[in-house]
Amino acid sequence: MNDDPLDRAARLLWQHGEDGTVLQALPAALRPSDKAGGHAVQARLPAVTGRAVQGWKIAATSAAGQAHIGVSGPLAGRLLQGRVHDDGALLSLAGNRMRVAEPEFAFRFGRTLPPRAQPYTVDEVMAAVASLHPGLEVPDSRYDDFVNAGEPQLLADNACASHYVLGAAAPDAWRALDLRVHRVDARVLGADGALKLQRQGDGSAVLGDPRVALAWLVNELGTLGQALQAGQFVTTGTCMAPLAVAPGDTVDADAGLLGRVGLRFRP
Repeated sequence: MNDDPLDRAARLLWQHGEDGTVLQALPAALRPSDKAGGHAVQARLPAVTGRAVQGWKIAATSAAGQAHIGVSGPLAGRLLQGRVHDDGALLSLAGNRMRVAEPEFAFRFGRTLPPRAQPYTVDEVMAAVASLHPGLEVPDSRYDDFVNAGEPQLLADNACASHYVLGAAAPDAWRALDLRVHRVDARVLGADGALKLQRQGDGSAVLGDPRVALAWLVNELGTLGQALQAGQFVTTGTCMAPLAVAPGDTVDADAGLLGRVGLRFRP
């Protein structure tokens, strides 16, 4: 057994996620004290779980989201193999305490953007994007009180990443759209098919523009010496207030020209 504290912290958090259990906080000897420490724990997740990184998420891309969990800005997290699903996926909410779904814009990269001293511009980042997809994130945290866990621990907790449903690629005409004002309509239906919740949002909720959020993620990874790899995708954060969900619910997000994406939760 590897006794490296970073590995132990990553393994502990992952096991709680697998078991659907929570902890009050990481043990003091394993608890990161700053953002760098939180990133260092998260970076061990692929090795301790044996799961490849299929994509990246951005948490807290709105002022309200940042205030809710007490962080100074957006947070980057990894989407791991086995936690990324196709449109129409059937997921379980067992052990999930957040119980929300979040409609998002996801960008798949056609070429790798390695770390460099000069930050990438939005145009440079968009030129590396191969496709845009509608998506639904189902986040969760391994902490009992994630709202007050603090930025370092939330980063160690993979920025509350859990499951993600990735829709089909949008038609190439998406490149001509102003994503800041592109509307997404979402619905939650109960197990009986009755409408429980309906909400609208747009790209302005995502750091003002999903493309700006995407460039932020690429450059944030660069500061950590991490490349955004060809084939990976980045989901840029919810474009509306999170949708409350329960077992048996169906969630549908309609992004117009960009397509639709949906999921179901087991009763």
